[in-house]
Amino acid sequence: MSNYSKTTDFAAKDALTTGNANKIVKGTEIDDEFSAIQTAVNSKADTNSPALTGSPTAPTASSATDNTQLATTAYVTAAVTAALTTAETARQALFPVGTIYTQAGVATNPATLLGFGTWEEYGAGRAIVGVDASNTLFDTLGETGGLADSIVPSHNHGITDPSHEHTLPRILTGVSFYNFRTEANGFLSSTTATTLSATTGITINNEGVSATNTNYQPYITVYMWKRTA
Repeated sequence: MSNYSKTTDFAAKDALTTGNANKIVKGTEIDDEFSAIQTAVNSKADTNSPALTGSPTAPTASSATDNTQLATTAYVTAAVTAALTTAETARQALFPVGTIYTQAGVATNPATLLGFGTWEEYGAGRAIVGVDASNTLFDTLGETGGLADSIVPSHNHGITDPSHEHTLPRILTGVSFYNFRTEANGFLSSTTATTLSATTGITINNEGVSATNTNYQPYITVYMWKRTA
């Protein structure tokens, strides 16, 4: 693309004296000027649907511009950078490092699904429990515990009922024996007492089941990931 520059000073010819050969406007001068004008015009872009070539430039609009002004590469780069910064700020707010992401449909790493962050699989085979400062089992982040295959054995609780005795007096009258409870009816026998004994046993039935995998809480499985960066 070129600009037109006039090569003949036609106005200067007017100041020349009559008879000066340079006062005459020559056809070649006019032709040269029109050729230069034509060349410059032909190298300019049309105002209606121009087909630009090379690396055309334009004024760069401010970031707040919202009109029909052309958007230069500088403007677009600044706008995209600002948008990405805003998006990253939003992502960090929604998914900061340490976020647990669950997925009940696919096992794809969230870095692929969401397009950002570094994620690692988390909590395989474990249920999540909230931190509880009042319980030493749960008072620190990341603590693990419990055993899926704890055995609840069949067992019983025995009660011992020791042998006990009842002392009964035996009174001899003729050939008959009359048995009375000790101090029964307000009198004591003067004869030698005979001791009788009885033992009673009490048993409680077995309880519990001797088996593994009997301590699971109700559960449902999902894919879990933790953002690490």
